[in-house]
This record gives sequence, structure tokens and C-alpha cells, in this order.
Amino acid sequence: MVKMSNGGAYLINGVEIIEDGVNAAAEVEAKTGTKVCREEASKNTIAYGILKDHNTSGSMDKLKIKFDKMTSHDITFVGIIQTARASGLEKFPIPYVLTNCHNSLCAVGGTINEDDHMFGLTCAKKYGGMYVPPHQAVIHQFAREMLAEGGKMILGSDSHTRYGALGTMAMGEGGPELVKQLLNKTYDINMPGVVAIYMTGEPAKGVGPQDVALAIIGAVFGNGYVKNKVMEFVGPGVSNLSADFRIGVDVMTTETTCLSSIWRTDDKIKEFYDIHGRSESYKELNPGSVAYYDGVVYVDLSKIKPMIAMPFHPSNTYTIEELNSNLEDILHDVEKKALVSLDGQVDFNLTNKIKNGKLYVDQGIIAGCAGGGFENICAAADILKGRSIGADEFTLSVYPASTPIYVELARNGRLADLMATGAIVKTAFCGPCFGAGDTPANNAFSIRHSTRNFPNREGSKLQNGQISSVALMDARSIAATAANKGFLTAATDCDVEFTGPVYHFDSSIYANRVFDSKGVADPEQQIQFGPNIKDWPAMVELPENLIIKVVSEIHDPVTTTDELIPSGETSSFRSNPLGLAEFALSRKDPAYVGRAKEVQKAEKAREEGKCMAEVLPEIGDIMSKIKETYDVDKTNVGVGSTIFAVKPGDGSAREQAASCQKVLGGWANIANEYATKRYRSNLINWGMLPFIIEKGELPFTNGDYIFIPGIADAVKNKANKMKAYVVNRDMKEFELGMDDLTDDERQIILDGCLINYYRNTK
Repeated sequence: MVKMSNGGAYLINGVEIIEDGVNAAAEVEAKTGTKVCREEASKNTIAYGILKDHNTSGSMDKLKIKFDKMTSHDITFVGIIQTARASGLEKFPIPYVLTNCHNSLCAVGGTINEDDHMFGLTCAKKYGGMYVPPHQAVIHQFAREMLAEGGKMILGSDSHTRYGALGTMAMGEGGPELVKQLLNKTYDINMPGVVAIYMTGEPAKGVGPQDVALAIIGAVFGNGYVKNKVMEFVGPGVSNLSADFRIGVDVMTTETTCLSSIWRTDDKIKEFYDIHGRSESYKELNPGSVAYYDGVVYVDLSKIKPMIAMPFHPSNTYTIEELNSNLEDILHDVEKKALVSLDGQVDFNLTNKIKNGKLYVDQGIIAGCAGGGFENICAAADILKGRSIGADEFTLSVYPASTPIYVELARNGRLADLMATGAIVKTAFCGPCFGAGDTPANNAFSIRHSTRNFPNREGSKLQNGQISSVALMDARSIAATAANKGFLTAATDCDVEFTGPVYHFDSSIYANRVFDSKGVADPEQQIQFGPNIKDWPAMVELPENLIIKVVSEIHDPVTTTDELIPSGETSSFRSNPLGLAEFALSRKDPAYVGRAKEVQKAEKAREEGKCMAEVLPEIGDIMSKIKETYDVDKTNVGVGSTIFAVKPGDGSAREQAASCQKVLGGWANIANEYATKRYRSNLINWGMLPFIIEKGELPFTNGDYIFIPGIADAVKNKANKMKAYVVNRDMKEFELGMDDLTDDERQIILDGCLINYYRNTK
């Protein structure tokens, strides 16, 4: 189904791949009649052209990108705008869309959620933005329908910001990166590698975009093949996919840990823009006649089978056929892996879902930016038409990704077909993706066409002894399972004719409800605040020397942002930095917050000129030991906390995974590597040091103090290695590393956070 090249490769005329080797350039020359070199050919990728058009640095090695548009939802835009306001925001310099698709239920938290929405509306008026009210559209569907343009770039504060199928290079980042754009600054990165996703063939009937996406994720996640690179979809197989199908694959590229994605475009994408009344936004995009890629992922669409990603990661993939054939063995394997993910805190059982030799599923969900597309839902309706999901435990909920899709489903009859089966069709909402809706029963098993299936992301609470789990599947196989009353079934096993109805987009739905300032700001507009909307607490600059206490130690192979700051129940506090911080690591290490606060007492005392040892007696002994070698006192040494994790930061782009640690006194993370660029950027933008330590036995353990002398000078002088000590009865020296930082990133860390950096550069 999916395989990878061992190195780079040339793509000739968008069709033929010649992998790198001793004679590769000569072979390309023989076929094209043109002499080629790797460096020049690498400039012929679609990605290179778009990045060049948006780069302001003058160097294609060190990019400084300015985006065309931005978008955020209602658990990120408050913090972003608050940070920008504190840094001098006067007007949104580019189109900025604020959607309300995460806290849109307003079911809990008193007035909290709707206060955030009114904050967003009044800010859109004051600063010249767009505001999409609750239930109108999920963030990414609105962006596809109304924002995407060929050859343009969009930055979003959600990790699934991916519009490459429409010819738009889009990136999901933490809030501070959007703040930089709001303040007319740039997105600074090294030129990323570009990997060709070379598609051939055509999907079999019943195979959907999630099947293709999961097959790719399963092949590339574990080996980091596309990590922090751009995935460029090329090859003749692309033409065999509809726009909706491409979108469904594209949105899931985030789960590979790639930086962004881009696809070649054709008449099917032109038709998408025509349908949405934006024909002028289409641009034909193709690689040059000879383009060089840093790697190739070969995807034979004709060999893709219905897939399932078992708990607790989108890369834990099997074909449904393979799972059904080896049911007990695979379920036992998932249970064993869960012992690591769940730290043995609860009993997790999947083998009890086997009934009469088949896997029984408790719940099906088709939702959000991945599953809620028009074609997915119509295909599900075709499979289910005239059937019943039954009156037992199994339930099915469907969330169209936008109100225009919902209305078209009503007009063409598919809505009635679905509801007649016992399925419930709900409004546009991202909740099932992050645990704010349709939380299953304890130990229930849910199959979902959504984006992620991390532990407890579906809404169960490990700290309360609850566990349920999610497997990712395509809408078609979810419908087939529903038609089979909850017994796992691949869509390819169904006798169905897909009707493929034509989509008609009704633009009046948005025209009637979406506020669009047309880029005109109203400085007289008063911002509406609620009692839960708080300013960021004051943060101090990086001290000359640093003492950090290890207050959490995580040895899972990968630590997700959901484990650093839970989704779901925390969402109402995303506008309240201190309130949200109380939930930090609550699912992974419930003692973390208390430990971090104890250390923070010493730093607060230091900042007030008081004796640190009076509030944290143990720091007196640590300081005494350090003073035997170094001249330190409360004027030149800071005290804070750190966590160690093997590979933190997989998953969501939300900045709170880092900012919560910062407001609790965190000064650093120590890791063997960082799962994503966006999490490392979040640490830096909140003034936290992204330390690296070699794999192997750690020189410290949870509860140890670490002294890092001359840390400020090390950052100023661009040091990649720095001396550190574990301080107990003696000083045990070891080495910490730090990957390259840009000049701005170094200054942000020195200033203590991005807010301070902008205040200091006014």
C-alpha cells in the first residue's frame, strides 16, 4: 500500500520517479535532454515556489514568512489577542477569522464560553477581523470554503490547519506565532525538506480518505520520515481523487508530524472554487518539469484497504480485515501498550468487546474537519439507507462540518435518510475530537472519523478512574458497522451503490450570520470582557544563572500535548492562564502542579527581594552547595521548575501546553527530542529553555535540583552545549544541549517571554 524511498528522488514531468543514486542525474538528463543538479531541481517543487513568494529574508535557507491570512477558534483566540494587546496591537494587519467551534455548546462554565464569544466579536469589530458564530462551521471547513486560495499561505492556531489540497500552504502553530503576525513580524524557520507523496491508482469502492490517511500515517510516523517537512502530493493518482477526498487525506497529515502540506491542483479543485463562488481563488499548481524531493512516499491507492487506527494513537494502524482475522492477538497487544500510556492507573479491557467472535463497538462518530465533509456523510447515508442502527448500546452521531453542508444534506434528503436509521445529526462542532461531546461510557469503545485517538481525549478522566477509547476509521466503514448493529465491518464488504450527489453551496448562510469587517477597524469599539478572561501574569527575564528542580519525569515514548494540558474539561479555562494551569499534567502526573508551585514560592520571594529559604527551606542547602564553587546569590540566580519527557509535544498546537508550565514557574523542558516544531516554538515563545539531553540513563531523577551556571551568556553566545550540575550532597556535572535558535528566539528567552520581548522592542 505505502512504501518509502531510502533517499531523495527526482520527479520528471510530474509522472516518473528516479531515485537518487550514482547515475540518477545522468538518467534524468538522458530522459529530458537537460542537465540537472539537485540544488536547482529542488527549487522546482510547489512548496519551494510558495515559500519563496512569502519569504521576506532574502535567503531561502533562513526563511522569514509573512502569511496572507490567519484563523483561530474559541479556545485559542482570547489568549492570542490578549497577548497581542499587551504587546501593542492596534489593528489586524491581515484577514483574521475567529471561529467558535470548540466551546460552542455553552453547556458548562456559567457565562464563561459565551463571554469568550462576545470578546471575539467585539475584537473583530475593534481590530478589523471576521467572526463566525457558534454552530456555523468548524474552523477548517470555513477556511476551506471562504479563505483558501491557490498559492497562498494561512497560519492557524490549531494543529490541523491544512488546506494543501486546495493549493494553500497552511500551518498550525501555537498562539504566539500568530501574535507575531498580528504585530507585523515574521514566522522564522529554516528551509524545510520537501517529501513527495507520489500517488498512483484509484481507491476501491468503499475506501475513503481516512483509509488513505491512516495508511500513510502508519507508515511514516514512527520513523519520522516526514517530521517537520512539507508533504507534497503529486503523481497521476491525485487526479483520481475528488476535492473532498483530497481534503480528507490532507487534514490528517498533521498526524505524521509534518510541517505542512501542498498538493498539485487541477480541474477538480477549480470546480471546488467554482462551486463556492470563488473561481478567482483557483490557481493551477504543479512541480516543474524536473523537481527534486528529499524523499518519496509511494502510495498505491488501488491497494489501500479499509483501515482502523487502534487506541491510543493514529499511527497504531491495521487493516480492518487484518484486525478481524487476528482479533484476540491484536486486542491483547493494544491492552499491553495501554499499560504504558495509562501508567496502569485503570483497568483497560478490549477483549471483552469480542462477541461471538466479532468486535462489538459501542459508539460511532462522524465529525469535524476530517469526517464532517459532504461526500463522507453522503456515502455514509447511502450505506445506511433503509437500515437501522438498532436499539442496543451502539449509537451513531454525525456532525456536518458547516451549516452550508448541513443545509444541503437537508435539501437532498440525506439528512432524513440518516435520522431514519436512528442516527443523530448535530450542528457543526469540534467537541467529539477533544472530549467536549459524545463522551462514551466507562470502558466503552468508540469508532470515529475524526482526527485523534489519544488517551482520554474522548472525554473520560483517568484521574477519576475512568477510561474509554477511540479507534479512527473512515465514515464509510463506520456506517457499515452501524448498519451491522455495531459489529465492526469494512465498507468494502457492503453491497451498496454510492449515489455521489452534486454539492450546491449556499453562500447566503454565511452572508446572513458571519460578521465581516472587510478589514476596517473601529478603534472606538469597546471590548466585552467576562470575569474568566484574565491577563497573563508578569514574567521576569532570564537570570544570569539558573536553578531548576525536576518536578515531573515522563518516560513514555511520546508525550502528547493532551497529556501536558488536558483537552475537554479544561476548555472553559483557556482564557484564564492561572485557572487553566491548575490542570497541567493532571492526567499524567497529578502531583506536578503542587510540586511546581512549591518551587515557584522561592522564585517569587527572590523577585520580591526576600529570603528564598524562608519559603522553601531546601533551597538554602542547594544554594550553600553551589556557593562552594560559584559566586551566586538571589540577585543573579533564578529558581524554577522543569519536566523531563522523552519526546514531548505530539498533537495539538495549543500554546497552553507550554504556557501552563510557565505560569507555574517553569523555566525549561528537558527532552531527548521534541515531537513537533510547534511545541518547541511554544516553549521558546513563553521564555522556556528547550533543552536536549542524550538518550540513555539520566544523570538526574524526579525531585533533583539542577544548576546551570551562565545560562544567560550561553543563550546570548549561541551555545549549543552547556555545563550543568545535579546538586545534592555534591555537584555532579553533566551536559545539556540546545538546538539552534534564531536571533529573535534567543532574545525572547532572554526577555522571559514574547510579551516582554515586544514591550522591550517598542
